[in-house]
Amino acid sequence: MNAKQHIAQLVEQALAAAFPEAQGLPAAAEIEGFLEVPPDRAMGDFAFPCFRLSKALRKGPPMIAQAVLSALCADEWTRAEVAGGYLNFFLNQEKYAVSLLGQIDENFGRSSDGEGKTVCLDYSSINIAKRFHIGHLSTTMIGHSLKRIYEYLGWRAIGINHLGDWGTQFGKMICAYKRWGDREEVEKGGVDAMTALYVRFHQEAEKDPALEDEGRAWFKKIEDGDPEAVEIFNWFKAVTLKDAERVYDKLGVHFDYYTGESFYNDKMGRVIDELTEKGLLTESDGAKVVDLSEDNMPPCLILKRDGATLYATRDIAAALYRKDTFNFDKCLYVVAYQQDLHFRQWFRVVEKMGYEWAKDQLVHVAFGMVSFEGESLSTRKGHVIYLDELLDRAVEKALAIIEQKSPNLENKEEVARQVGIGAVIYADLSNNRIKDIDFWWDRALNFDGETGPYVQYTHARCCSLLRKAADAGIAPDAGDGSALADEEARALLALLGRFPEVVKEAADKYEPSMITRYVTQLAGAYNKYYYEHRILDEDAAASAARVRMTQAVRDVIRRGLYLVGIEAPERM
Repeated sequence: MNAKQHIAQLVEQALAAAFPEAQGLPAAAEIEGFLEVPPDRAMGDFAFPCFRLSKALRKGPPMIAQAVLSALCADEWTRAEVAGGYLNFFLNQEKYAVSLLGQIDENFGRSSDGEGKTVCLDYSSINIAKRFHIGHLSTTMIGHSLKRIYEYLGWRAIGINHLGDWGTQFGKMICAYKRWGDREEVEKGGVDAMTALYVRFHQEAEKDPALEDEGRAWFKKIEDGDPEAVEIFNWFKAVTLKDAERVYDKLGVHFDYYTGESFYNDKMGRVIDELTEKGLLTESDGAKVVDLSEDNMPPCLILKRDGATLYATRDIAAALYRKDTFNFDKCLYVVAYQQDLHFRQWFRVVEKMGYEWAKDQLVHVAFGMVSFEGESLSTRKGHVIYLDELLDRAVEKALAIIEQKSPNLENKEEVARQVGIGAVIYADLSNNRIKDIDFWWDRALNFDGETGPYVQYTHARCCSLLRKAADAGIAPDAGDGSALADEEARALLALLGRFPEVVKEAADKYEPSMITRYVTQLAGAYNKYYYEHRILDEDAAASAARVRMTQAVRDVIRRGLYLVGIEAPERM
């Protein structure tokens, strides 16, 4: 039984019986959205706020609540009572426990709602010839988590890494490589070797400004398809991606496509032609723009004076290509909130081009800035934290804690990897995505409180208890729901039952932190239960029921952690 759906159906039937002449009464699906969880469990498991119907029924909320109560069908699963303008429902805890625990396995919350639908996710978007730093963590992990969440809900999810791989800087890189570079050294040194060449180019260009022209000339060769220039350019990309893949592998992140800005070079003619044909392009100081004054936005720049395209041009070309290729129902762009105007502008341009789908299918999933221990990141000031180094340090710190707390643990290095990297991911996804994040080691690697290690430890605790139960010959069985009628079990079961709803809401709001916070709550509720109740005791039926609830908590925590990209160790 889905408790909310069941109560919503009861209310729908009672409303129709109590107010047979009324028009436009809400259906069960809408009523389900109205149901609230009272702040105090003594007030019930769910509450229906009758004030929502006052205007339509022209009656006071208490009168509506009383009328609905009188019309409710007798039901063995619930009882109801009026409290002011609310109709409060109390579940039959024993029956609910047995029913809910019978549903929970590792696929609990999975859905086919997205069947036949496609979502494209544009995230991470690293720059070629630059190292992967902590500033890329949010876009990478939010996008990765949303991909898993949508797949869990039945969608076809396509992960795209829109590489920053276009611009005159690549001509300068080739110029520097041709003058001072060595292929073997670049292969060995990777992105660091390329960065050193780029830095040297700028140092030398201060002495010899003609180098700037040489750099532009090499970029023109890339644009014109010169074989040597294109070969070196593609090699730079391959070296960068090899370096980035090491970081992605540590994070457990993989993409379906690496299609960056350069991929759309031959696809921008369509954008320019359509904008011209539809009379949307106007000239401004020699550049070509789309006027957005009626939308209270600055004009969207499409072509520079020299005819060069810009980010907006490429993004429009990419959106049209993705729509044609994947026929998406949504296309999500996981990009920092500083780019909000950019996305609003070109989304509106696509809409003005006559593509109505742009209005509700193109979505900017914005997120906040990342700082490290109170200081903002700055490459120029040298305060930048490279992601591979951050992950390695997190694993080292986790291993040191394990050596201190669990020196006899098997596979310490593997557990340290899971805990250290999980701590970094959790710290990034624990708050609403739009909030700025300040990463602190002490907070992230704490085994108490709202941290990744705390949730992972709770999962490991559940696994340990299940092993002990198996050794004692106690099989999980919720047949005796009477053992799960206490307040702590009631709170825990209420949380377990909410998991499918939380996953769906996380997808609807593009908010992985809803799942992160949920598993933290669930871990806290289980630990409270664990300390308040003896799970394995002489009462075999009660022990079996408590073990079944522990098994359900383990499964839901493991699945929740998976959806936000965190592994769940079985021993810690």
